[in-house]
Amino acid sequence: MPVRIPKARTTEIATFGVAGVAGFAPFYFMLPGAEERLATQTARWAPRWERNISYFAPPARIIAQRVEPRVGRTVRKIDDRLPLEKVAKNVDRQIKYGIDKMSKQ
Repeated sequence: MPVRIPKARTTEIATFGVAGVAGFAPFYFMLPGAEERLATQTARWAPRWERNISYFAPPARIIAQRVEPRVGRTVRKIDDRLPLEKVAKNVDRQIKYGIDKMSKQ
């Protein structure tokens, strides 16, 4: 009985496409003339991106203002619980001890 592989969904196709672009981007930039091609495409598409970003900026600003107090409280709670000062002093002491030990040799 043959194995039946289900048809790929749109999200799977998009995920593999993004992975392919991200995986092969370094090789693209190694090709000669890649910087010039990228510069021409940026000059061509930048005005459209700038027009479209104004559509997303106000909702994003509203969401950030709504979330900011909760995030700030959470960060303060975590900062109060973490012994960061003690850890920093211990690391400093260990670094100084290592430097002293190496300088004596």
